[in-house]
Amino acid sequence: MLHARLLRYLDEVARCGSIRAAGERLHVAPSAINKHLLALEEELGTRLFERLPRGLRPTPAGELLLAHVRKTLLEFRQVEAEIRELQTLQAGEVIIATMTGLASGIVATAASQFSARYPQIRVSIRVLPARAIQEALASGEADLGLGFNIPASPQLASLWEMDASLGAVMSPGHALARMESIPLAHFAAYPLVLADRSMLIHGIITETFAEAGVAVEASFRTNSIEAMKRLAATGDAVAFLSRFDIAEEMRQEVLTFRQIRDRGFRSNMLSLVRRDKPGHGLAGQLLGEEIMSVLGSMSA
Repeated sequence: MLHARLLRYLDEVARCGSIRAAGERLHVAPSAINKHLLALEEELGTRLFERLPRGLRPTPAGELLLAHVRKTLLEFRQVEAEIRELQTLQAGEVIIATMTGLASGIVATAASQFSARYPQIRVSIRVLPARAIQEALASGEADLGLGFNIPASPQLASLWEMDASLGAVMSPGHALARMESIPLAHFAAYPLVLADRSMLIHGIITETFAEAGVAVEASFRTNSIEAMKRLAATGDAVAFLSRFDIAEEMRQEVLTFRQIRDRGFRSNMLSLVRRDKPGHGLAGQLLGEEIMSVLGSMSA
């Protein structure tokens, strides 16, 4: 750090109230400290310390400078710690708990980009339901969590969140794909891929159709996001997922996403979270930033 020695001299003189005592604490000759102090006062054109019979006391100008000095020293210590931690990114593991559709798209993309920068860090991707993601973070079994409707907890800190409401997912060549947004009633004429009762989105989908007075029957029911995507991509079937669930398939142009026109599905919050605890790890922080970059590119 530029002028680090001088900053430490100033801080220690103020704490000790004496150049001699500061020299003893720093193992530096008092004459050397005094020389630097006098040179700085001359450069600034003002006294930084009052010379009193019992020692030194900062002047108003000295107090102002000391506030800056102490802030600078604190920030430098933080940077030093980050640099040391950065040097440890030569080995280790970062664990992210997420959901099926997100794991194969957003998380896989971000993990690949992270690995290209830090090839010695192993990335573990664990697929879990929302409540299990919360529990894995709280117990320390995961460093990051990305999922829909993760239960709020004082143990978790949110890094990024967005309402990722469900919409219609289908092949780009589907007849309904020609529409920018689709009324719910239009789906009754096509085979539908619906989530089974074990999935949270089952309630979201069935409630929305019921409230709209649209009677539909499922041609397929599954608790597998991957099965939903495959069925929608290979025929006339329509599934109901978030655009974030099909990020990779949209990139490959095998699936497309359309909003619902007349009555949207209720909120479906996508969140990236970590444990709200100091020292959560630089590797986790950097992977989190990579994931936010991917999410940001999709939501722009």
